[in-house]
Amino acid sequence: MSDLALWAYPLLWLASLALVLVLTPVALRVAVRHGALDHPGPLKRHKEAVPYLGGMAIVVAFALAVVVASAVRPPTSGFTTLGAILGLGLLLAAVGLLDDIWHLPVWLRLVLEIGAGVVLASLGVTLHLAGVPDMADAVISVVWVVVVTNAFNLLDNVDGLSAGCAALSALALFAIAVLRGEFLVAALAVALSGCAAGFLRHNFHPAKIYMGDAGSLFLGFLLAALTLKLRDHPATAVDMTALVCALGVALFDTGFVTVTRLARGQSPFQGGQDHTSHRLVRMGLSVPAAVGLIYGVAVVLAGLAIAFSEIGRTVRISGLVAVVAVGLVAGTGLALVPAADGKANDPDTSGSDTSGSEGQPP
Repeated sequence: MSDLALWAYPLLWLASLALVLVLTPVALRVAVRHGALDHPGPLKRHKEAVPYLGGMAIVVAFALAVVVASAVRPPTSGFTTLGAILGLGLLLAAVGLLDDIWHLPVWLRLVLEIGAGVVLASLGVTLHLAGVPDMADAVISVVWVVVVTNAFNLLDNVDGLSAGCAALSALALFAIAVLRGEFLVAALAVALSGCAAGFLRHNFHPAKIYMGDAGSLFLGFLLAALTLKLRDHPATAVDMTALVCALGVALFDTGFVTVTRLARGQSPFQGGQDHTSHRLVRMGLSVPAAVGLIYGVAVVLAGLAIAFSEIGRTVRISGLVAVVAVGLVAGTGLALVPAADGKANDPDTSGSDTSGSEGQPP
């Protein structure tokens, strides 16, 4: 996974996609056999129980792709960091799986996510913010890891949304990494994109299987870690405006539900059908149409992320201001759309990727 020829990246993407296509039906059969099913409930749109072990197909496929690629082309540097990122990702996937089964307390999940961010910071994998003291930079970086990890978990609220947006975000990071000569990040990002895209074969509406927290936490953490890696070297560090845009859809949705729930006097951790996708459906769009519209926004933001990584500072900041302004207008409009209040017992971070199923009761 050192300096790869350009033709090797599409091959790695296809190999990762193929692995998930093979492993997802296996995960589906295992889930059915062992009763790992997301049952219908008051905050859920699906009418029949749906398996939720799909995330394990993503996790296993990505791990296999990384191990095989590393054996064929060993990294010229950063092997320890690579091992840490993969190991921490697997740990959080295991935490997500346990949460899917036993519904872990929010505080325990947050502690483990913070711990993962601290490990990365101890290895020097931080945002390296200019003019910020090292300790403050480390703290901000840990917060970034927790926010991004949970953003993709929260985005997992309708069929195909989190996996599709993760695939697009990873492709944006891949393109940026190639342009900056960050070949290790490029290889990891393209493999992650292939895994997420492959899962969509069985996850588009109506989904045959959900990724569960095991998959969404894994995708979110890997994307957070890759953005940190793109800030590693001052000479090639990618501007934060580009990284924010690359993950823009997930960050917007998380910010949106947090603000609107606080405005209603609700806990931001309380589940409900009040995400961006849910409000688009309440406006009259079908689930596939709502997801397709959000995909379109993700594509635009991915293009802007790539552009922001290469253009001058003044234009870049002006572009980000414009993006934020559009986001505020869109958020204000969406907030006017009635949304069902969350009354489930489980926290919002326990969502599965069925329409309206996040915050499922035990």
